[in-house]
Amino acid sequence: MRPLKLVPDKTNIPFLRPRKIALAISLLLIAASIFLLATRGLNWGIDFVGGQTMRVSFDKKVDIAKLRGEIEALDVGDVVLQEMGTANVVNIRIPLPGASNPIGKCIGAGGGVTTGIAGDANRIVAKVRASIVKNYPKANIGSVNAVSGKVGCELFSTGTIALALAMLGVALYIWFRFEWQFGAGGLITLVHDVIITFGFFSLTQLTFDLNVIAAFLTIIGYSLNDTVVIYDRIRENMRKYRKMDIESLLDLSINETLSRTVTTSISLVMTLAILLLIGPDTILGFVAAMVFGFIIGTYSSMYISAPFLIWLNVGPDSFLPGTTGIDGAERVRREEGVV
Repeated sequence: MRPLKLVPDKTNIPFLRPRKIALAISLLLIAASIFLLATRGLNWGIDFVGGQTMRVSFDKKVDIAKLRGEIEALDVGDVVLQEMGTANVVNIRIPLPGASNPIGKCIGAGGGVTTGIAGDANRIVAKVRASIVKNYPKANIGSVNAVSGKVGCELFSTGTIALALAMLGVALYIWFRFEWQFGAGGLITLVHDVIITFGFFSLTQLTFDLNVIAAFLTIIGYSLNDTVVIYDRIRENMRKYRKMDIESLLDLSINETLSRTVTTSISLVMTLAILLLIGPDTILGFVAAMVFGFIIGTYSSMYISAPFLIWLNVGPDSFLPGTTGIDGAERVRREEGVV
């Protein structure tokens, strides 16, 4: 049986032809993401804003929607309910009163929790506990774990530093692996992916917690991997086809790596899409970030990282002394017969 080929041999798609349109779309998405972040912000999880969690074991399967309605009727803020493995064990997360923006808290005085806020939080937990005992007499309420505002601030700071260092490390790696133009292209690509993914979370208002930070780091790694594969083929083709037009050379390089890109992306997105549809709520934000980030990362590897070399005036003869390809042959992309 012949193996299935998702991308036919000798595929010759002119990816770089609509690069100006792709740039306009990317700039529009970045602008929209920044606008959403400035106006709507993010739905910060308890990891960052601080709060308290309690784990409740019920004697039978509990109606999550009904339980959420009962707790929200207490006016305790935006609580999050998650089933923990089984339908009768629920984790209830209660944010600190008035805590919504860790950025303002972190740049303020200390980021700690005042005595008044701590007292209000304890009273809210007592109200939730009393409601559960009243409505579910056989429920077993476990210990209550608290995340202070100061800890949330530290988590936000370390998470931000981790993202920044990861992107900087990627740029330096590509710089030393190739040339500074490639490093700049890789860094711009990662910034593009991260900002638009932030905008996605601002638009959807999915909970932004430490799991999402882990997803962002994974997205950076994937985008780097895809970009390096394409950049490596571009550098190889620069050595072989010294007289080829740079746009044709980039199209050739992307087409030669297209089979690998498509296979990897489809495999990852299909797996994550299943988790997104039927997976537990505890990893919803993580999986959503991964799916969206992988799609954006694949797009940016083709339409941001590669065209960026053109905008930096990189040509086939930019880095090495002039030599021709194998036996002096030069491969020139033919416009006719484009797939």
